[in-house]
Amino acid sequence: MRKKKVLIFSGAGISAESGLQTFRGQNGLWENYPVESVASPEGWRSNPQRVLRFYNQRRTQLSAAKPNEAHQAIARLEKHCEVVVVTQNVDDLHERAGSTQVLHLHGELCKARSSDEENLVYHIAYKNINLGDKCERGSQLRPHIVWFGEYPFLLEEAGEHIASASHILVVGTSLQVQPAASLLSYATQAAEKVIISLEASGLANSFIHLQGKATQHVPEICSAWTK
Repeated sequence: MRKKKVLIFSGAGISAESGLQTFRGQNGLWENYPVESVASPEGWRSNPQRVLRFYNQRRTQLSAAKPNEAHQAIARLEKHCEVVVVTQNVDDLHERAGSTQVLHLHGELCKARSSDEENLVYHIAYKNINLGDKCERGSQLRPHIVWFGEYPFLLEEAGEHIASASHILVVGTSLQVQPAASLLSYATQAAEKVIISLEASGLANSFIHLQGKATQHVPEICSAWTK
């Protein structure tokens, strides 16, 4: 019998419970840095050293973080269902928990890429990127992150997965970042849809809203969907 298909759409809230500082919200990273200075092509051209330092710090922080029970519950769900994770997060906590199908819409902190050719991408784990670190074609390496003014990755593929999912779980996102948030419009009316967030949900009534932490509600939803 064909496995049910579960689509997980995750945001910063799920990783915040592993101790990773979020970019938005109270005490978020953007409060400490003007967003244009570290997350835009203009900021990169103006001061690449500052941009590299910012993301090197994020990578060091990530190396010390561990997947939490929400990440682990999603990974365990693969034993029973086809699970695709579409995430706005740039960390690798889903993968480290054991999830095997993860689409990163906004890039990956553990990767670097050529500043001239987007397709030249390198896995660097938790190492720093320094000025003078270049790809094989001679251009400076930059973080493999989607900055403001740049187009997210894998939107079409993510939309196809959402449209074909029988169960959709949205967790840890305020759904304020476009165009990623609009992907949920691809969900079918028949799909069972749940959102877990600390804030009130802006989604339509077709979503069941559970207000609270990811570690509180994700395991119980995943357990229910194995049956």
